Amino acid sequence: MKVQFTETVLRDANQSLIATRLPFDKFAPILETMNRAGYYSVECWGGATFDSCLRFLNEDPWERLRKIKEKMPDTKLQMLLRGQNLLGYKHYPDDVVRKFVQLSVANGIDIIRIFDALNDLRNIRVAVEETNRCGAHASGAISYTTSPVHTLENYVALAKEMENMGVGSICIKDMAGVMAPQEAYDLVKAIKGAVKIPVVVHTHCTTGLAFMTYLKAVEAGADVIDTASSCFSGGTSQPATETLCYALRQLGYTIDLNDKVLKEVNDFFKPIRAEYIANGTLNPTVLATDTDALNYQIPGGMLSNLISQLKAQNALDRLDEVLLETPRVRKDLGYPPLVTPMSQMVGVQAATNVLIGERYKNISKEVKAYLRGEYGQAPGPIDRALQEKALDGETPVTCRFADTLEDAFEKTKAELGDKASCDEDVLSYIAFPQVAEKFFKEREARRENCVKYSIEAM
Repeated sequence: MKVQFTETVLRDANQSLIATRLPFDKFAPILETMNRAGYYSVECWGGATFDSCLRFLNEDPWERLRKIKEKMPDTKLQMLLRGQNLLGYKHYPDDVVRKFVQLSVANGIDIIRIFDALNDLRNIRVAVEETNRCGAHASGAISYTTSPVHTLENYVALAKEMENMGVGSICIKDMAGVMAPQEAYDLVKAIKGAVKIPVVVHTHCTTGLAFMTYLKAVEAGADVIDTASSCFSGGTSQPATETLCYALRQLGYTIDLNDKVLKEVNDFFKPIRAEYIANGTLNPTVLATDTDALNYQIPGGMLSNLISQLKAQNALDRLDEVLLETPRVRKDLGYPPLVTPMSQMVGVQAATNVLIGERYKNISKEVKAYLRGEYGQAPGPIDRALQEKALDGETPVTCRFADTLEDAFEKTKAELGDKASCDEDVLSYIAFPQVAEKFFKEREARRENCVKYSIEAM
């Protein structure tokens, strides 16, 4: 049996370990080498990369994608898309979703992994349709979690519905690293028996289960696994590419990866890791195993956000209370999977409940929107008293929320005028208005300086 690998060092691995602070210039010299590794795909875009490029790295995310594609023409480039949320934290109208998918493919993306935080498949349908229409591969991702309402049967039903929707593969997305080996075996086996398309498994090393989970997933028939070049693996990142390549070959699986190239890639990233450890960007604690996630179901990124929030309010000593409150809030909200944006919403609300000393005295606007139905159908029953308090007499949304939104792309393009130099700029602005506008101004200033210096040099 053949097992293929998606390399995550350019996206999820560095997002998990160094908060997506990896600029293009740092990894550009190794891209042509990575192009020869034999990966199934390289995940390099989507997730938090878009926001981070504009907000922290002073890069145009679209230009970054084009430059990666130029250096890696023979490797499938992959991105993560939050369904109707795209790369942001709210739902966008269908015309924006379609335009975003079109330009993602036009600028170099080959595979779009599409998920919804609630596994409400109404919220991925448009993105899947447009990805297929553009000739790219739509991979439907199931947000994996455990709760009384998340059962094997329900996950298999989601996989079947995704296949009927037209996805080219099914990804089991275990964002918190809580999927145990037996659970992985049972779920992969069940999905493989129910659909005819490839099954991909994605997990994190947060809880220490990931290597065992991948071995059992492969044993059950998983076609592709997500891994990270070893110096950017472990902890809140993915398991090591080289280690699993070695182990699976020894177990008799066919692996097409080039070991020599894998070593070159890892040797390249070692000094980059050392630099980020030295400057404090990479905190060694995120490389450790944290079994608390098995009890609290809190992904590593969510835990770091909670710690940061409590530190800012001089309340880090109340972290244990917040960790106890988090699963209670999750239950009240109908057991949403703790993945962006739900992880942030649940975590912030739990911290607010603890710090104020009264549950739901203050309800965040995002949680209110969720309780109104703006994010989709909750997986389980929502606490009725909480929902009534949040709605305050309003009627909840029962349709797909995007159906209530007016088209926005052409209107925004007209409003921006010459502030946007292309359609990609319009989408950047729609996703992150203030951040994008600041980036546009700084970019224009750099261009003017370049022209000035060119003229002076003549």
